[in-house]
Amino acid sequence: MQRVTNCILINDNRVLLLKKPRRGWYAIPGGKMEEGETVKESVIREYREETALDLLDPKMIGTFTFNVFREKKIVQEWMMFTFICRTYEGELTKHCEEGDLEWVALDQIQTLPMAEGDHKIFEHMLSSESMLFALFAYTEDYELLDIRQDPSGP
Repeated sequence: MQRVTNCILINDNRVLLLKKPRRGWYAIPGGKMEEGETVKESVIREYREETALDLLDPKMIGTFTFNVFREKKIVQEWMMFTFICRTYEGELTKHCEEGDLEWVALDQIQTLPMAEGDHKIFEHMLSSESMLFALFAYTEDYELLDIRQDPSGP
């Protein structure tokens, strides 16, 4: 099982997103955890590697399981730990190997092309401060097959 961390960085009613070239979809910056890291160490390192920004006091807002199916068999499974942060230091890099970094207005996020599960994560984050636990089931082409969400709290 692969483990990844990412962070929704909000500043001036905008969020920093990564537009990936493969599908042209927007994603939350982050990446794979390394051996021996805590999830918080991982998100700070990964975010810095992709953006050159240092997150200050990121808070976890969700833990997600992703299952990718071929026919009825799981062919990939990974866990994603998502953080939110409103303060950072540094200057945004002009070049990111993963794609194009772009500040997007919060009210525009739901109109952007991205994985359907990511839309659900943003929908929750924009309407609640509670943790979200969810399982997303996708085809290999990232068509959402099923979602089970369990927000903790009101």
